[in-house]
Amino acid sequence: MKIYFGFTVAGDRSTVDTARQIVAILEAMGHVVLTRHLVEDSAREADRQLGPQAVYRRDMAWLAECDVFVAEVSGSSFGMGFETGYLLGATSKKVILLYRRDLEKKVSLLITGNTHPNCTVAPYSSPAEAEEIIRQNATLSN
Repeated sequence: MKIYFGFTVAGDRSTVDTARQIVAILEAMGHVVLTRHLVEDSAREADRQLGPQAVYRRDMAWLAECDVFVAEVSGSSFGMGFETGYLLGATSKKVILLYRRDLEKKVSLLITGNTHPNCTVAPYSSPAEAEEIIRQNATLSN
């Protein structure tokens, strides 16, 4: 499957190590992660060099191409909110939102309270727990 992995470029990146592990898990499961560059330290600079319209066109193309949207939203940003809202409102694609349990009070209630039928919202306490949530999701099984 093609996975659009959502992770903040401009927001709180304190969970980047877990995000990197999630990307590695998805790839180890045989999925193609279209947005793997988001977990690189150079992600913000690389996007700035492309420019706003190029990033928008690229990301919208990836959202159209992906089979599933998986995001680490502990440091959620407007961009991830846009991506999530777009997919849930304009498509029938599956959305999986993961956030660190100890950061729940910093995550938007629009995320933690999401009950859309195509959206799974799951807190985790460790990378191993995040991996288990991913592996349990039948949509991502090969």
